This record gives sequence, C-alpha cells and structure tokens, in this order.
Amino acid sequence: MERRAQAGAAPGLRYATSTGRWVIAGTVLGSGIAALDATVVGIALPAIARDFHATVASMQWVVDGYTLTLAGLLLPGGSLGDSWGRRRVFTIGAVWFALASLACGLAPDEGFLIGARVLQGAGAALLTPGSLAILQASFAPDDRPRAIGAWSGLGGIATAAGPFLGGWLISAVSWRLVFFINLPVAVAVVVIAGRHVPESRAPRPRPPLDAAGAVAISLALTGITYGLIAVSDSGWTSPRVLASLIAGAVLFAAFCAVEARSPHAMVPLGVFRSRQFSAANAVTFVVYGALGGAMFLVPVVLQEVCGYSALEAGMAMLPVTAVMLALSARSASLAARIGPRLQMTVGPMVIAAGMALFTRVHGSGDYLTQVLPAVLVFGFGLAINVAPLTATALSAAPAEHSGVASAVNNDVARVASLIAVAVLPVLAGITGEVYLRPDALTRGFHTAVLIAAGVSAAGGLLAAATIRDPDRARQEPSPAWPAGDVLNCLHCGLDAPPLRSCADTRSGTLGTNEPGEDGS
Repeated sequence: MERRAQAGAAPGLRYATSTGRWVIAGTVLGSGIAALDATVVGIALPAIARDFHATVASMQWVVDGYTLTLAGLLLPGGSLGDSWGRRRVFTIGAVWFALASLACGLAPDEGFLIGARVLQGAGAALLTPGSLAILQASFAPDDRPRAIGAWSGLGGIATAAGPFLGGWLISAVSWRLVFFINLPVAVAVVVIAGRHVPESRAPRPRPPLDAAGAVAISLALTGITYGLIAVSDSGWTSPRVLASLIAGAVLFAAFCAVEARSPHAMVPLGVFRSRQFSAANAVTFVVYGALGGAMFLVPVVLQEVCGYSALEAGMAMLPVTAVMLALSARSASLAARIGPRLQMTVGPMVIAAGMALFTRVHGSGDYLTQVLPAVLVFGFGLAINVAPLTATALSAAPAEHSGVASAVNNDVARVASLIAVAVLPVLAGITGEVYLRPDALTRGFHTAVLIAAGVSAAGGLLAAATIRDPDRARQEPSPAWPAGDVLNCLHCGLDAPPLRSCADTRSGTLGTNEPGEDGS
C-alpha cells in the first residue's frame, strides 16, 4: 500500500478495514492535540499567572505566541507535506509538538513558557494540515466521506471534552499537566503513523516553497503583535512600540510585493479580485477578531472574579457546543436556499447581543442568571453566522484556487484573533496586574465585551453592505451538512467549511481535487 501511494497510484484504503480505522485514529489524535491545546490553555491562564506572578501582557503572549507561529506557518506546513510526504511531515509535527509541550510543562518562568509556546505553534503548523490531507490521499474515493466524517465527529468530541479534562487536571494537580498530557498522545500518533499510515505526496512536481513569503508574513505578524502587546506597558508613543508596528507594516507590504511578483506565490493575490471573496474575508476578520478578544478574557474573569474552579470555567461554555451541534447544519441548509447575506448580517448582531450580556457577570457569578443567558445567545449567533460565512469565502474564489481560498480564510480568522488578544485588553484598561484586582478586572471586562460587541455588530453591517446573494437560478443546491461537520466547526476553532473544503483548510493545497492528485 505504501509503495502504491508513493508511486501516485489511486489510494485504496477502505473504511471498514483495520488499517483504515487505525489511520483515522492516528489523524484524530494528531489534529486533536493541537486543537485541544488551543482551548485548554485559556482555562489554565489564571493558574499560570499566579505561579509566575505574570502580567496581562505575559498571558497575552502565552496565547499569541502559539497562534502567531501557527498562523504564519500553516500554509507552508501544508505545502511541505505535499512535497516531502504527508506522513513524514505529520510525524515530524507530532514529535516537534510533543517536545515543545514537554518544554511548556517544565517551564521555570513566563519567558521560557512563551518561547516554548512559539515552538509548539510551529509544530502544530506541521501537524495540523497533515491530518485531513492523509485521509484525502489514502482512502478510496467512495469511502473518503465516511472517513472524514468520522474524523470530524471524533475530533469534535475530543475538543468538546477538552475543557473538562483540562479543568480537572488543573484543579486536581497542576496546569503543567495540560502540556504533559500531550506526550503519550504524541507517542501514540507516531507509532500509529509508522505502522499503519501509508505515505503519500503530490504525484507531479510541486512548485518550490514560497520561503520568502512565509518569512515575510511571519515576521510581519510578529512585529505587529509585539507592538500591540507592548502598548499595555509602554504606551502608544513608546519608541519600541512604534518601531515594532512600523516594522510589521513594512514587512506586510513586503509580503504583498513578494506574493505579487512570485510565480510560486503562497497566496496568489488575484483571488482578492473577487469582491465577494474579499468581502467575506473582511467580515471574517472583524467578527473573529471580536470572538478571539472576548473569549480570551471570559475564562479568566470566571475564575478570578466569579470564583469558578478551572473545571467549572471550562464547563461554562459547553452550551455553545450544544447549540452549534443542534443548529449549524440547519443554518447551512438555510443559507444554501436563501443566500448568505441575511445570516451574515443577523448572526454577528446576535453574537454582539450575547457579548453584551456578559456585562451581567460580576462577583457572585451565578451561572443561571449571569453566565448562561450570555452563553446561549452567543452560541445561537455563532450557529447563524459561522457556516454561511466560511462557505461564502470558499465558494467566491475560482475553482483552481479553492484550496488557497480555504487556507486564507482560516488564516484570516487566526490573525484576527491574534491581533484582538493583543489589542482588546489594552483598550479596556486590563493591563499590568489588573487581573489580581477583581473590581478593576470586572470593570475592564465589561468594557472589553462591549467593545467586542460593537466590533461584531460592525461585522454584521459590513456584511449587509458588501455580501451579495448568488443568482439563485444558477446556483446548484447544497445538501445539509452532516453532524460530523458541525462538530468539526469547533474542532477547527469555530471555522465551519464543508467536508471537502475543510480538508482544503488544513492543507491549503487539496481544494482543486484534480485527477491523479487524490485518485478520484
């Protein structure tokens, strides 16, 4: 089987075979530890801050250090798998992620932890794109949807269980176990991949890796993020803040110039000529920025202000999972019938209402009256908005760029969250060690969620002004998404493309499904 896959023959793994199930298990575990780490670390932030006497800026970097390298290297990670072998890069990513997780768990201080988180994000950028790319390349075409559906459902369940597991480990032992738990899982991934996963790569020569573009965008994001986080300590007029922001802007301009001139551009800028594609990504940036900034603060406030344990804080947001599981498929079907504009307008408004309801959270932290109403409205807004938003971004690009389009949309969401985590606490006055003073943290949190609500509502207005419904006479009907895809919305960090496009999102290279590339 491995020799056939390497030679470019049609993949032939069957879903019902032992090998097929082992491949699904390995890819679920591999992508699951990366997704789990992103959700659980938010619950661990208060405990980390107490142990290291860390400032808000340090907590921001614990989150953004990981997101920074993951966002900057996600596209190259998918390309490396296509060129060097998907199993090989997937395995390297698992080992890299495990070693970085070990370093995180052993961190003696906040600086070491932040550096280890940066390395962990780089490992995730190698690990994450490979999971669905392996399924796409390894399974027989008629079994591929079942395999990806199983991956989606199992991965979603693992992600939903993350707050339970992480909260229990933090409460019972230490936040360090949140990172150590990755080690046995990574070992299992490496063993399963070595024994059961067939190697595969693109059967035809792939274009050279766009190293200049990858370096430029990674350094640009680093400069912008560093400058925005440094504002909390140094102010907007500080030379280091201004220098970082200017350097980041210059590097971003350099990235655009490189992509415009390169024959092997990582992001062909021509895809942005589509007004619908550009508008959908602009709405993605605005709405996901509001989501990322607010959700960074919610677990901290529930623990530091309301007195929740880490486990209780993790469980508090589970109704969002339930609401999306129940309604996202229906939302996708509705958007397929009436077009995305109405839901992309209303959804961010409902999300904004849910965020505004978080202003009811204060010292007593009563879940039923203060937290649950906000969580339910917030989840309802996500269910309305997420599916049509992502599907619109993917469908607006030309077919030959569908893989790039899905990867761009995924990265736009990650970068928006990255910047929001850096900016929102500063705008709300949550700086220094404010999180240690419950009254000040409460006031700052209320300001922050109102700002986030305003930004989300602006995303709805932007959608109303820029998104257009397709010509219904020419649009092909779209089936409702299976439950596995809805769970995968959470598995992908609240991104919700259809099955085929979700594979595109992870690899950034599979979207065209050209004959010979996947055997179909």
